Amino acid sequence: MTRWMIIGASGMLGTELEARLRAEEQPFLAFGRHELDLCDTSAVRHLIAACRPDVVVNCAAWNAVDEAETREDEALAVNGTAVRPLAEACGRVGARMIQPSSDYVFDGTALDPYPEDARPCPVNAYGRTKLAGERAVLEVLPHGGYVVRTAWLYAATGHNFVRTMMRLEGEGMAPEVVGDQFGQPTWAGDLAARIVDLAVSDAPPGVYHATNSGHTSWYDLAREVFTLLGADPGRVKEIPSKDLTRPAPRPAYSVLGHDGWPRAGLPPMRHWKEALRESRVLAAG
Repeated sequence: MTRWMIIGASGMLGTELEARLRAEEQPFLAFGRHELDLCDTSAVRHLIAACRPDVVVNCAAWNAVDEAETREDEALAVNGTAVRPLAEACGRVGARMIQPSSDYVFDGTALDPYPEDARPCPVNAYGRTKLAGERAVLEVLPHGGYVVRTAWLYAATGHNFVRTMMRLEGEGMAPEVVGDQFGQPTWAGDLAARIVDLAVSDAPPGVYHATNSGHTSWYDLAREVFTLLGADPGRVKEIPSKDLTRPAPRPAYSVLGHDGWPRAGLPPMRHWKEALRESRVLAAG
């Protein structure tokens, strides 16, 4: 039986991962940010040494993309600097480590989905800090480190785009949404399931892209949310990115390829529309 440890368990992914492990009756320990400060290196080392988990999933992250532009040092402390001693602690007890990462490590200038071995080139501070965390895991744990890049994550809890659109629809609003940024909406429940599958497989260490299949724009995602809620999708207004002033630039195209999954003996994750329909997120609203 695999012994799991979830760090950053109070967020969208951590919550779904807990639920998945509980459903599969897998033993796990879960620590939210109030129970464990990832930046407290001594506490992290002692915890890993005392618990000796088989798999550690680091869901702790600084996810405030725009704030990272002016507070990059703070974002880097969580997303990058603190990841290395965690990976070192995992190495001492022989634990595998799974580090969720982001499509924002790419610049968004591609015309085809980014393969796992594409050269990262982040265009904002958040992407740079996530890339630092990736490199720490892969350098420290070449035989037991897994980087799992995802994108456009949503769940029934936490701050995310799908829940925002649900709220705006309920308030009778007609949201303006950018139509020239493309990516892959990914349900945190599907991502949690894939992480569990990855950890119990014989997959080689390295980088994997864990997003729901297909791709869309933020505008079309908003229209799909309205449609599934029984509302008029025509209420959603399309605007170009240049009309939306935000501190952090966003990649225009951050669609991720899934060529790595055959190495793990696993199929790509299901289509994003199917996941959205069956995720229970809309019903939870």
